[in-house]
Amino acid sequence: MSTLEIHDLHVSVETKEGPKQILRGVDLTVRSGETHAIMGPNGSGKSTLAYSLAGHPKYTVTSGTVTLDGEDVLAMSVDERARAGLFLAMQYPVEVPGVSVSNFLRTAKTAIDGEAPALRTWVKDVRSAMDNLRMDSSFAERSVNEGFSGGEKKRHEILQMELLKPQFAILDETDSGLDVDALRIVSEGVNRVRENSEVGVLLITHYTRILRYIKPDFVHVFVDGKVAEEGGPELAERLENEGYDRFLTTATV
Repeated sequence: MSTLEIHDLHVSVETKEGPKQILRGVDLTVRSGETHAIMGPNGSGKSTLAYSLAGHPKYTVTSGTVTLDGEDVLAMSVDERARAGLFLAMQYPVEVPGVSVSNFLRTAKTAIDGEAPALRTWVKDVRSAMDNLRMDSSFAERSVNEGFSGGEKKRHEILQMELLKPQFAILDETDSGLDVDALRIVSEGVNRVRENSEVGVLLITHYTRILRYIKPDFVHVFVDGKVAEEGGPELAERLENEGYDRFLTTATV
């Protein structure tokens, strides 16, 4: 069993006015096989947590620690974090013109595993994963995210997750911009990975609709850069009924 442990994490971001503190002491532990939903209003620090864990240069960790099985994640480069087992599904995936999806996936798999996957097995795995995500075979020859719809981009993120088999997957608002059918297909993809591996999941979202498909073990409410409340799936149901008003009122007092 692997453990991702975040302790007293403080993070700032560079703005035109200078550094702005976003995270203000986050404590969170995710173990293999667990799914944690990170919820909260806009500007509460959810995406900052995701990009800080992945090593985005825009975000500066000012104090605190992040360890993966005791290893210092913050001392790792972005590619070292990926090889260690961290995966980020971005809210706004970037386009990579001229690089086909098939080449991108095989190159990423080779970089993470340290050796190229056996071609016959790899092609079979890719086709199976694409079929499950209702992706046409021609998708593999398109340039990464270039001209993709919102739903196609999110399916591609989950396709990566299925094939790269990370230890911990950080899903940053994977439900954003998805219609009902796409949400169901993407959620089924996440659930397949959960069922077939011991992946730990950090699922970042504003809304509870994706939690009807992906059942969390724990729910954490982010307000003003820190965890304001924690609980089980019942907390998400309460948020559905009550919203975030009570947290925001408390935060401004």
